[in-house]
Formats: sequence, C-alpha cells, structure tokens
Amino acid sequence: MGNKDVYDVLIIGGGPSGLYATFYAGLRKMKTKVIEYQASLGGKLHIYPEKIVWDVGGQPPIPAGKFIDQIVNQALTFAPTVVLKEQVTQVLKTAEGFEITTSTGEIHYSKSVIFAVGSGIITPQKIAVKGAERFEVTNLNYTVKSLGSFRGKTVLVSGGGHSAVDWANEIEPYAEKVYIACRKKELTAHEADIAKLATNKVECLYNTTVDSFISDQSNSRICGVSLKTADGEQIIDVDEVIVNHGYEIDNALIEQAKVKMNEDQLIEGNGFCETSVPGIFAVGDIISYEGKLNLIAGTFQDAANAINRCKQYIEPLSEERGMVSSHNELFDELNLEISKELYS
Repeated sequence: MGNKDVYDVLIIGGGPSGLYATFYAGLRKMKTKVIEYQASLGGKLHIYPEKIVWDVGGQPPIPAGKFIDQIVNQALTFAPTVVLKEQVTQVLKTAEGFEITTSTGEIHYSKSVIFAVGSGIITPQKIAVKGAERFEVTNLNYTVKSLGSFRGKTVLVSGGGHSAVDWANEIEPYAEKVYIACRKKELTAHEADIAKLATNKVECLYNTTVDSFISDQSNSRICGVSLKTADGEQIIDVDEVIVNHGYEIDNALIEQAKVKMNEDQLIEGNGFCETSVPGIFAVGDIISYEGKLNLIAGTFQDAANAINRCKQYIEPLSEERGMVSSHNELFDELNLEISKELYS
C-alpha cells in the first residue's frame, strides 16, 4: 500500500465487543484503529446507562454507564487510533489488504477488518405523529438517560415490546404515574417483565395508539397526549413521553462487503469469529455460530478469538494466542504503578 498509513486491524464499532477487541489487539502488539458511528464509544449500553449489569464474571453489579467508562479506559490502554462520528460505507478487499471508506469520503487502510457493529447501525424508530420532532429536545424521549429525571412525574410509554415494558418497570418506582400505550391487545415482552407490571402501578392501555401531542403554552413541551383507543379518543395529562417502537437496522455495509449472512441477517461465522471472506472477522451480536453465547462475557471471548485469528492472518508464523496478562511484559510498568497506588 505504498506510503499509506496502514493498520494491522481496523475495528468497525465501539461497543463492548469492539472495545475488548481493541484492547486485545494492543496486547498482541497490533496497530489498531476503531471507527464508531456515534459520538462516543460504548455502543448500545448508552441506551440504558442506569441499568445494572450483573452477568460479567468477577465484576460486581455495576450501572451500564460506569461499565462503559471502564471498558473504554481498558480499550485505550495501548493508544489505538479512534475515529468517532463517521459511518463506514464501504469495505473493499484489494490485493494488498482492505480499503475502508467512511461517510466523509476518507479512505482508511488495513490488513484485516473486524465487524463489531452489534445488530447493525441501529436508529430508534420515530413516532409517526405530526410535529413530534419539536419535542425531542424537551420531553419526548427515545432513550432513558436518567431514571431520576422521571421522579414524581406522569409518564406515558408508547410501545408494547421488551424495551418499552422494561423501561416502564424501571421508571415506576420513581414516577407518580406510568402508562403504557400498546397498539395490540397484549404485550409482547418477556413473561417475567409482564408479570412485574401486575405488581406495580403501571396502567396498561391496550389497543391504543398515540394520535397527537398537546403542547403547553410555550409550544415546546408536551403537556397532554391524545390517544386513539378501541372506544374512541382518550386524553391524558403527562409530564414525559417515552417512545420505543423498535429500531431500524441497517446491514447494508455487511451486504456490500459480500460477507455471508443467515436468514436472521446475522453474519455466518465459526467459533474463531472468521467469516466467509478471508481477512474479515466479526464479533458480538452481529455474528452467529454454533454454541454462540449472547452475553457481554461471551462477546469478550469473541473479541480475543477474532484478534488471535487476525494476528495469524497477517503474520502466519505468529503465536496462536496472546500471552496472558499475569506474565506479559507489556504490563510490567503498569503493574508497578498500580501496585504503588494499592500498597504505598
């Protein structure tokens, strides 16, 4: 690739799988670049920053927001190059490696590529109500950043799936009143979450959709919602509205890269996170293989396996696996600093 700035591995996506792959690539002394579509690293954990994460081995229960801080700090251990707010639009395999083009038109060069894009680029589906966009800067919410912000308020949640019911249950202890407007005759969330609704003060409004928003005198906030029900119209006063109508998933990049996908629109791979295209690997929610573990703990194994295979792809004579951290000289100085802090 001549005088171009070529990386050993370019990781598309900065969620948990991409971040741990970034760390492990540094451990394996690979020149690493991460490109993330959003303005910050952390992936879908940003949707639930106050949700408690329980299922990471050796990690005490921790809010997702704090967990993001930890895995980001770990990922930056070996000073990778990080590119934010750029969408990868093309992955082209050449005789010399890969050319990765972003939405700005910039071309990045790498010897290998890892897809760590979760279920693809995910955008919340906007509510189909005229003029709704003007309330997005005030009290129309597509994510829940802080449970405390709903304290003492009347909240309407529009949606009947897993996330909508989960949010209603999480907000209920803080809010004065919580409604769920579900367009179907029943909820489609997890059975345990639906059962939990029956034990709290959430009121479920079935066969109900949001017809329009009623604004306050400033015309900047929603103060009421007009609902279309099976029996006609119902108007309720609200302080906050939360919408979860699912997400729009864009897998066009993966299709463009000619990576084989299954009927569920996931990348077909193996336990080493190899794909149908040599030099392209995939980790986390986007890859499917026999025995796949869809947990954060499982995605860390994906990341290590993918990086080990990346290393051998670009350096066939390299070791199959990286040296464990307890015996790895890369951590000698860092270990000394940590020991001084702990025992001085």
